[in-house]
Amino acid sequence: MHFIYLFIILPVLLFSQTIQFKSEDTNITVEKIASNLGVVWGMTFISDNELLFTVKTGKIALLNIKTKEIKNISNLSNTQNLNYTGQGGLLDVQKSPNFLKDNELFFTYVKEIKGKSTTVLAKAKLQNNKLINWNDLFISQAFSDTSRHFGSRITFDEEGHLYFSIGDRGVRENSQNLSNHAGSIIRLNLDGSIPSDNPFINKKDALPEIYTYGHRNPQGLFYDKTSKNLWSIEHGPRGGDEINLIEKGKNYGWPIISYGKEYWNDFAVGESTAKEGMQQPIKYYIPSIAPSSLMVYNGDLFKKYKGNIFSGALKLTHLNRIVLDKSNNVIKEERLLENLNERIRNVIQSSDGKIYISSDSGNIYMLSTKN
Repeated sequence: MHFIYLFIILPVLLFSQTIQFKSEDTNITVEKIASNLGVVWGMTFISDNELLFTVKTGKIALLNIKTKEIKNISNLSNTQNLNYTGQGGLLDVQKSPNFLKDNELFFTYVKEIKGKSTTVLAKAKLQNNKLINWNDLFISQAFSDTSRHFGSRITFDEEGHLYFSIGDRGVRENSQNLSNHAGSIIRLNLDGSIPSDNPFINKKDALPEIYTYGHRNPQGLFYDKTSKNLWSIEHGPRGGDEINLIEKGKNYGWPIISYGKEYWNDFAVGESTAKEGMQQPIKYYIPSIAPSSLMVYNGDLFKKYKGNIFSGALKLTHLNRIVLDKSNNVIKEERLLENLNERIRNVIQSSDGKIYISSDSGNIYMLSTKN
């Protein structure tokens, strides 16, 4: 893609706090609002001006986007048996759908239990800038000796269900095995109980919390309240990252079908790219962009972005934008912020329609427009 940059002198782009550029459809102003934070994994607005975020090593903090003041809330690095080796650590955070009443926050993190690690869903209450009543709501049966493919993102539908994603834990066959939680998207009630209409609740040798399976490492998950669609994005191996429309009880094919190749040679992974009974992605990436996070933009600030899918790209260091038609077919892709040269870890939207991204370089940026 070709972008027109208003600042074309490289030192200005690198050291200015604010840059401007024109994407294919709109003018964008990018402002760095925080830096030197570590790997900012999760972000959620708890009020119009307060952005709560997690850092992979265990830190939880609150950023006032107006004053730029940061308050430390908690640090899990020496508690909860947090394992932040490899791809593990403190992962996503989302405020409760009932946050104004219950002040509750949901987290996913990697916990070490008896020498092995797994992805855990936890809940705590925010009170006077402190976390109280920490509770491991759900400890997944996704234990492994590996330090990779934990997932994980959290989202909520409008019926009181919570969804979160878990990777295959580096063991491919896990994803087709319903007797463990690895390589799946989990669906629970907000109190951690199992919804009675989960697809495998009455299936022998299947764990009842599983909503979909056959995933490799989904690090983006988002419920779009406008379309009522649940979307995920996951890492492929060498090629074959996927955006998937998540449907109840479906098998997404990993590792039997894939558009990726083995790391050690040019052989294709799996049997083929398609198989009866297994879902096709609505978009796959060759080569891999290494995606992390996903959202569907529904604000009014960027009018031409409404309904577009945004994802962070780690390996290819950009903000990925996907435009869909009314049948959820991809009609355009745009790669934004490539000149930042930063691994974009998370992307979210504020109540006023601005877009916020975090990077593995420890920065948080705000995207706005004067249009």
